[in-house]
Amino acid sequence: MAPSAATNPEELLRRARDGAARDLGRLFELYRQYLRLLARVQIDARLQGKVDPSDLVQETFADAHRDFEQFRGSTEGEFVMWLRTIMANKTAEVVRRYSRKKRDVHLERELEGELERSSRAMGAALVAPGTSPSANLARRERAVALADALARLPADCREAIILHHLEGKTMEQVARTMGRSLDSVRGLWSRAIVKLRHALRDHSHET
Repeated sequence: MAPSAATNPEELLRRARDGAARDLGRLFELYRQYLRLLARVQIDARLQGKVDPSDLVQETFADAHRDFEQFRGSTEGEFVMWLRTIMANKTAEVVRRYSRKKRDVHLERELEGELERSSRAMGAALVAPGTSPSANLARRERAVALADALARLPADCREAIILHHLEGKTMEQVARTMGRSLDSVRGLWSRAIVKLRHALRDHSHET
């Protein structure tokens, strides 16, 4: 099924460039779950939960809205990269706020690199072993599709996948973090992977 005009990112990008504020808002919404997931990983790694990922996403969107006329790309991949750069700058601001350090361009570049690596890791985790994405899903940014699919899962299933695949924790570490037994977490993870496959399949049918 071909994406509708309301969900086709490059069509929304074209319309937003023509001055359609509503379509710019719709375009941003396509990446809310993706950016929130990236923010979650960065906040856990650097700020120990001192900041709500949703607040960081909102600040990223606010800057993206303000500076949208400066964006020169035309593809979803270019737009996603632009949003990641803005989020890296916002994250650096927050890190400096809590560490009380002056602006450091090296920190911003480091964060850009970390966000890019996290995004690649998300894309690699998109397809469980033995499966392959549909043609529609392959056309979208894989990391974005994964974030949307993860958002559909029950909270405990989503947490198990994020901790193990995106934060790189061992099953033992996941068990400690979630306050569960190792056997319980292994069973939860297995069920989560099955649910993720279904969520990805449903997502591909909608795009």
